[in-house]
Amino acid sequence: MKWKNILSLFAASCLLLAVSSCAINPVTGQSELMFVSEPQEVEMGRELYPNALWGDLGGGGEFRDEKLKAYLKDIILRVHSVSHRPNLPVEFAIQNSSVPNAWAIPGYVVITRGLLAALDNEAEFAFVMGHEMGHVSARHSARQVTYGMLQQAGLGAAGIAIGSGGYADIALGLGSVGSSLLLLKYGRADELEADRLGIQYMLRLGYNPENAVSAHRNLERISAEYMRAAGKNTGEGGFFEELLSTHPRTSVRIEEINRIINEMRPFLISGDGAKRERFHAMTSSLKEANRVYLEYYDKAGRAFGKNNPEEAEELVSRAIKANSDQPSFYTLRGFIMLKRKDYHGAERLFHEALNIDRLYEPALRGLGALHYARGGYAEGVRYLKSAISVYPRDIAAHYFLGMSYYRLTSYKMAIPHLSLFAEAQPKHQDIHGILGICYESINDVRSAYNEYVIQLRVAPDNEMGRHAAARAPVLRQMLERAR
Repeated sequence: MKWKNILSLFAASCLLLAVSSCAINPVTGQSELMFVSEPQEVEMGRELYPNALWGDLGGGGEFRDEKLKAYLKDIILRVHSVSHRPNLPVEFAIQNSSVPNAWAIPGYVVITRGLLAALDNEAEFAFVMGHEMGHVSARHSARQVTYGMLQQAGLGAAGIAIGSGGYADIALGLGSVGSSLLLLKYGRADELEADRLGIQYMLRLGYNPENAVSAHRNLERISAEYMRAAGKNTGEGGFFEELLSTHPRTSVRIEEINRIINEMRPFLISGDGAKRERFHAMTSSLKEANRVYLEYYDKAGRAFGKNNPEEAEELVSRAIKANSDQPSFYTLRGFIMLKRKDYHGAERLFHEALNIDRLYEPALRGLGALHYARGGYAEGVRYLKSAISVYPRDIAAHYFLGMSYYRLTSYKMAIPHLSLFAEAQPKHQDIHGILGICYESINDVRSAYNEYVIQLRVAPDNEMGRHAAARAPVLRQMLERAR
């Protein structure tokens, strides 16, 4: 088919898709191109949620405070009831991360411990959550997925082809290759529209919209404080700078918010419009816990990451002394013990974490890594499968689960887990050779040969490299004879 005909066919296909895939935007009431249906949005949200909670933008899982959660969820449900898509399901969580952030995907709305601790009153919380729910109401993420699908279709039509460490080091890592289709960056127009919706929703509930301005100022303040505490400045790279860069500058947004507020006057405010005293009473325990995280735990994690376990242990021990109810504190100390090969101490600490929260995923992963280090592969499998059921895209858990199956000679069961790890860590010194052995053991000669070839590119001189060098020529001859 000629190039001109290919482009004509692609244009016709896009026109057909555009005609057949229009939907009414719930906020604007206007028709727009949309390839993602509402049930698909909800399903994508359900699939993404645990990976986002544990892996993206600071991770940490859920901060457990049932009384506080019930209080805040009541506010969430009231905001949801006055939103443009109250028919959607909605769940709420406090993400156990010091990174000041909030996010929403269809079915879920989340605020981090770090941001919640910085807010001054209930009205600020209602605005922040209304803003995030506004993104869902206006289908901003679904629109970006649609544009992404169009772009991929265009690229396809144009024919454009697109180290191994210690057990504790790998197990502690929170790397995720989970898809973030619904947590894409929003442009300036989307952010300002979400601000407008957040103000609308808080007004409908009787909150004073002036608190939208103070919420933004608090976000700016706590963001700067977090960066300083992490030893960074706003010019440095990394995921947190990316998070901030998705938003228009605070001064611009405050100017826009004030304009929106003036457009909406006059408005009816209920009581003082802020409910500050109640909010402070309900969040006081979280704010104290957040102080301990910032002063001790976060610093301990950075020290451990810099291979300074002595400093890390001193800091995390002080964290446990200040607050003995946080499973993350015991788990980090457990990883420190695991690095020292104090398996008994590590096991005790991981179990202490699980006694507080039986589904605390890093502790489950830690026990899996611990049993792998001990050679108890079958027992490790049990904990690692539990870890992955909580956090499906935990790459470190997949690594240890795959390696446990490998040691048990369950090669077919090992392959999907090790392949996921290899995708995330393609330069790992052994993984491709191990995958080659797994594929060869189930008579998948071509896949085994391909993995051995990659192993020879990545690390030809180690044990796996030498094994790959011996086996690759043999498999190549087998493939040539099979032609």
